Amino acid sequence: MKRWEHFDYEERDGVATLTFSRPERLNALTFEVYADVRDLTDSLRRREDDDVRVLVIRGRGRGFCSGGDVDEIIGELLKMGTRDVYEFARMTGACVRNLREMPQPVIAAVNGAAAGAGMNVALAADIRIAAEEAMFGQNFAKVGLFPDYGGTYFLPELVGPSKAAEMFYTGDMIDAQTAFNLGLLNRVVPSAQLEAEAMTVAQRIASGPPLAIRAVKKVLFASQKDALERALEAEVAHQMKCFASEDCLEGVHAFFEKRAPQFRGR
Repeated sequence: MKRWEHFDYEERDGVATLTFSRPERLNALTFEVYADVRDLTDSLRRREDDDVRVLVIRGRGRGFCSGGDVDEIIGELLKMGTRDVYEFARMTGACVRNLREMPQPVIAAVNGAAAGAGMNVALAADIRIAAEEAMFGQNFAKVGLFPDYGGTYFLPELVGPSKAAEMFYTGDMIDAQTAFNLGLLNRVVPSAQLEAEAMTVAQRIASGPPLAIRAVKKVLFASQKDALERALEAEVAHQMKCFASEDCLEGVHAFFEKRAPQFRGR
C-alpha cells in the first residue's frame, strides 16, 4: 500500500480512513494535499478488490478542514500564470469527480471547522456526521473568490437555492445544529462520540453486501453526473476570473492585514 505524505491514511477491516493532518493550520489544504487527495481517490475509484468497502474522511485536532491555505495556495496562485491556475482549478474538480464516482461510500466525520473547500469536501461525501462543535461556512466571498470543489452544485441541492445564496453571498458560518436542521448532516453527536459513531456506521456499511451497496451508490448519483460536471466546469471558469481580479488581491491583502476588505468590482 502506498504511503501518502500529506495526510494520514489507513485501511483496516474494509474501512479506509483519510485524516487531514495539519492541525496547526486547522488542516488547511495545500497544493500537495489536493494532489494527494486526487491521486488517492482516483486509486480507490479504480480498485477492483473488496479490501476497501467504505472511506471515512476526518481531520486531526480542532478542525475538519479550513479550506485552501490562504498563504500557501491562494497567495501563490495570484502570482501564477493562467495555465497554472487552470490546472489547479481542474485538479479540485477531479477530487470531486473521484469521490462521487468511486464505488466505495464516503463518510465525512466533521469534528470542527469545515470552511470553504473544507465544507465542500464534506458535501461531496455520501454521508455526513458532525460533532456538536462543528461549524460550516462558504467563506470564499471574504477573499473575493468563487466557490470550488463542487459547492455550487452540492449546497443548493441540499438546502435549496435561497439558503445556499445567503451562505455564498455572506460567507457566514453556521453551527452543526443549524446545518442538521437544513439537511446538510445525517446526524450530530457529542464531540467525544464522533469517531466511534463514524466508525460504527462505516463498519456497518463495510459488513454489508458490497455489490448491492456499490450499485445503490451508482444509481443514487448517476442522475447528478451531468449537472455536477457542468457546475465543476463553471467553477473553473469563474474561479480563474476571480483569481485575476483586483478584488481577490484586495481580499487576500485584507486577510493578512486583519482588516475589512474594500471590494470595488474590478
